[in-house]
Amino acid sequence: MKSIQFLAMLTMLIDHVGLVWFPENSVWRIIGRLALPFYALSIVIGYSRTSDINRYLKRMAGIALLSQLPYQFAFHRLEVNTVGSLLVCLLLLRLLDKLGDKPILQILLAGATASLLEILPFSYGAYVVLLVLVYRYAGAQWFTLFHFSLNVVSFFVKGWFIQLFSLFATILIVYMPDFIRSADKIKVPRIVWRSFYPLHLTIIAIIYPIMSNQSFKEVLRSLYST
Repeated sequence: MKSIQFLAMLTMLIDHVGLVWFPENSVWRIIGRLALPFYALSIVIGYSRTSDINRYLKRMAGIALLSQLPYQFAFHRLEVNTVGSLLVCLLLLRLLDKLGDKPILQILLAGATASLLEILPFSYGAYVVLLVLVYRYAGAQWFTLFHFSLNVVSFFVKGWFIQLFSLFATILIVYMPDFIRSADKIKVPRIVWRSFYPLHLTIIAIIYPIMSNQSFKEVLRSLYST
């Protein structure tokens, strides 16, 4: 779990630095595509291991709320941030377990949740819901195939070419577990894991306008013109 958390933070930081400061260099974004699968798997593992799901949900909600304004100002996007999307996925897992032996209702609920995130402005939309469901309910031997299929559909429906590279995260998880476990040597304190998302977004949201000599009015204008 610690290794997945470290890789999630590292690849996300690379992605966001590339998005803000080096948008013309696709290498940063390609590496960054690995972040979401690592975060999605972390949510699934965290859900299966938590002893208090309500506290887990509250903590995720707090992180999502703290991250929302920094996310919007850092990336000039009027949408719910990625942790907010993962929070909905976590709540979905809880509700699916509560439905228990009612598979039709479970399918309808999962479909409705995916549709909701696709219709409303949530980061990654239905994609993140389906990826979390793959990690939660498919056997590990099917992770790669299902993730690949999801990426192909996303490419043809949304034109998400660069998202195809996210498959490498699943390949690492399934076929190179020793490499993943090697990162366990790097200890990630809980406070770092929990504060990383809102903290690094806040830093980007503050530093970038200063470095680019943008006024607050210009930042607001660029935010609401997207």
